[in-house]
Amino acid sequence: MQAPGNIAPPGSPLASPAGFGPGVPGTPVPQGLVPGANLLPASPTQLLSLTHRAPALLPHATAANGLPDTVVSTLPAYEPRIGSAVLGVPAQPAAPQGVPSSDPKFYFVDAVVLPSGYVTPPKPAPHGAAPLAGQGRHPAFDVHAVRRDFPVLSERVNGRQLVWFDNAATTHKPQAVIDRISHFYAHENSNIHRAAHALAARATDAYEGARQRVKDFINAPDVNEVIFVRGTTEAINLVAKSWGAQHIGEGDEIIVSHLEHHANIVPWQQLAAAKGARLRVIPVDDSGQVLLDEYQKLLNDRTRLVAVTQVSNALGTVVPVKEIVALAHRAGAKALVDGAQSISHMRVDVQDIGADFFVFSGHKVFGPTGIGVVWGRREVLEDMPPWQGGGNMIADVTFEKTVFQPIPNKFEAGTGNIADAVGLGAAIDYVNRIGIEAIARYEHELLAYGMQHLGGVPGVRLIGTAADKASVMSFVLSGYSTEEVGRALNEEGIAVRTGHHCAQPILRRFGVETTVRPSLAFYNTFDEVDRLLDVVRRLAAQRRAG
Repeated sequence: MQAPGNIAPPGSPLASPAGFGPGVPGTPVPQGLVPGANLLPASPTQLLSLTHRAPALLPHATAANGLPDTVVSTLPAYEPRIGSAVLGVPAQPAAPQGVPSSDPKFYFVDAVVLPSGYVTPPKPAPHGAAPLAGQGRHPAFDVHAVRRDFPVLSERVNGRQLVWFDNAATTHKPQAVIDRISHFYAHENSNIHRAAHALAARATDAYEGARQRVKDFINAPDVNEVIFVRGTTEAINLVAKSWGAQHIGEGDEIIVSHLEHHANIVPWQQLAAAKGARLRVIPVDDSGQVLLDEYQKLLNDRTRLVAVTQVSNALGTVVPVKEIVALAHRAGAKALVDGAQSISHMRVDVQDIGADFFVFSGHKVFGPTGIGVVWGRREVLEDMPPWQGGGNMIADVTFEKTVFQPIPNKFEAGTGNIADAVGLGAAIDYVNRIGIEAIARYEHELLAYGMQHLGGVPGVRLIGTAADKASVMSFVLSGYSTEEVGRALNEEGIAVRTGHHCAQPILRRFGVETTVRPSLAFYNTFDEVDRLLDVVRRLAAQRRAG
């Protein structure tokens, strides 16, 4: 396979496997990058020579270019635990307890459910991904190799190997991201833009290079439509305080779904209260999927904005956002999609979705905390006033008048989170190396396996059983509080989230205040799911025996 134009082909001096620092110490790398990243066109500024060492890893297979390959391992690749071995994709499991048996397909990127019950492989990524070294001789995805890229996964909790099933709260960081942030502070640290010195040029290249990576990752049409913020919560608040304050008036209506995180409810409530507007809610069915027929009934000539999540953080439901956006536009409303829980699990294409805003957090996609993204259509962003004032966002200031910078700077007042934006760029490079379709395929198998067996434990009630799901396996266990279940899991080194998950309305829709929420990522394994199942089965048996 020919490498895309912005990626060093295998065997070139600039090629480096995912999860490593330098492929070869001393290799020249374009400004703003470290070895191991997908390479953008060379910066106009000078090249750097980096010699920081790669993390120590277990032995890997060696690719044809002589470099260790983090996507290929001498350890056995994962093996699906259920169904047929056709192309490594399991047959669809029987419906777990509480799951409708009509089509328990869960969510799968570009999957087609065939009459035989098998799932076809995903379509190729539309934007391309770095070819895997040795791809012709090894499995394209090896979870054992991936896990070695994440240092924290070697931690022990209560004397046992850590199992991280709290990915919906935050994801862990590969060594490539950790190294990239460290490199920034060691070699590039400076404020960005408008300085004549070399470090400012390096920092600016790194920061703007990260913006370009985000643009490509979500298929935005224009890099200047990408705005860096602290996270999804700040992103939604920016839209509410800027676009909303300008366009929402008395008697207008804002629509959200019953699935929303509090961050996609509270800002709109505040705006509605301040403007005399009304918040309306799309209901969900008993599986946790939104009811499109009911949504259409809510739309009218007073609807100004529809704001919905793409994946529920509490249930894992994958929402048909493309259809929701199209209906909103037909009614003359703008649409915002919260991608905090979708960005790490599926291909996101903002042009295909068609929304006016798409928002997400870096720490949900294996990047740092404190960095997030607002993408907005240029014509919408240009019509919005700044929501914060200060440095960086101004073109000229007098005591009589201020002229603002064009987008994106207009919305990035003050010194931004430069290092963590660069870290987000490195996280995107890492995900691209693995391939989002490979990630989605593996996670789909893991989720299907977990839901099938968890739903079969006596006393377990699954909360959220929509046919299209991603990552999340929320449940309650009869006879136990969710906190008791969480403590029992923690004693075995298994980290899950218990509580309301900042999504109280949807949990109350199902008659519960809290759930146990294991949530998966592509570095989790079937053995880890089995460890969780063992604890839940033991608790269930103890309650029955008592």
